Amino acid sequence: MNTALPGLQLSDVQVPLAHRLRPHKLEDVQGQLDCTEPTGWFAHALQEGRAVSCIFWGPPGVGKTTLAKIMADHANMPFAQLSAVSAGKKEVQGVVAQAKQIGRTYLLFLDEIHRFNKAQQDVLLPYLEDGTLILVGATTENPSFTLNNALLSRCRVIVLQALSADAVQVILKRGVATLQQQSTGFVLTEEALVWLAEAADGDARYALNALEAIFDADSHKAWALQDVQQQWQRKQAKYDRDGDSHYDLISALHKSIRSSDADAAVYWLARMLEGGEEPLYLARRLIRMATEDIGLADPKALTLALDAQGMFEILGSPEGEQGLFEVVIYLALAPKSNATYMAEKAARRLAKETQHLDVPSHLKNAPTKLMKQIGHGDGYQYAHNEEDAVVTQKHFPDDIVETVLFEPIERGFEKTLAERKAWLQARRDEKRKG
Repeated sequence: MNTALPGLQLSDVQVPLAHRLRPHKLEDVQGQLDCTEPTGWFAHALQEGRAVSCIFWGPPGVGKTTLAKIMADHANMPFAQLSAVSAGKKEVQGVVAQAKQIGRTYLLFLDEIHRFNKAQQDVLLPYLEDGTLILVGATTENPSFTLNNALLSRCRVIVLQALSADAVQVILKRGVATLQQQSTGFVLTEEALVWLAEAADGDARYALNALEAIFDADSHKAWALQDVQQQWQRKQAKYDRDGDSHYDLISALHKSIRSSDADAAVYWLARMLEGGEEPLYLARRLIRMATEDIGLADPKALTLALDAQGMFEILGSPEGEQGLFEVVIYLALAPKSNATYMAEKAARRLAKETQHLDVPSHLKNAPTKLMKQIGHGDGYQYAHNEEDAVVTQKHFPDDIVETVLFEPIERGFEKTLAERKAWLQARRDEKRKG
């Protein structure tokens, strides 16, 4: 039963933005196409009003609670939510008692279900068998290693992915629109919104909490990128165990790797893991570091970072965390280059400025007779017809001067790539003159 303090109405309480924006319809859920596609099994079950015992496995803030609530709504089923961090056998039996009292099956959403030990998990089994409960568990840990086989055999495991930055942007735009109903003076620039979506690292709840913190700081301000970044630093999330700032620690890890200090890098990695950081979050950040700070100076870096993520997904904690330490050391000692990262930024800027330019005719596809008749493919030079596989044709749109976007540095494998680029350019120039 909900109770309120004297003189305080529940309507006066500020409901968190993330809760207010929780989707009530499957079509409003961002990402998770395996669940949201109309032709998928999950959507089909909802259309039929069926609820299915399942385990949602994925990182924080990707829609686990939302999908569980939508399932309960479509099945017209009472919904109970518990967290395995604080709840136990007594709380589960309390939900069971309510279900039996009203004679209806309850959908029990059990957050962080991996925190339940074997005995606690076994408590759920008879109530799943007799239909008293439909269980939807949520976990960030590999259920193969944290849940009993008996429980897994009664549930369908659904893997949820971190949201793309584009998906988080859509959610943040909804958040901005909602907050602007409270204060029309609140503005978030497109550049700031894009940055905030990327910084949230696939966690929509964290993104909305950050947006709400910005609004609370000044609800009548036009927030630009620099303002948002400064506020983000002041309002960083804290670890529960030791109070260290989440984004200060990931910054220290990133900068230690960038500066090739392997010893400091493994220290900061250990600090984050000991502080309770989600290992898959770290794995994703290491993949980004492999491309942003090493790139093609050592192409193997990205492969190892991806392998470390795969290792953790297979083994879980703590064994799977060893792969993170291995890849951190490798990334720290690898030759460094941000040439690929800079090439991406330059290419994106140029692409935005020249979206209107047509593809040159000689590069156009010509699969039909009509396309050939109107000149598609005319003059195309097939590289394999040349002894050295070097051609002289232009590959940019006609109105763009040939532009250097990728400038490899003289370190690691990129030194070889730089030599290759220089040779190709010299050979093209020679052929054009000759």
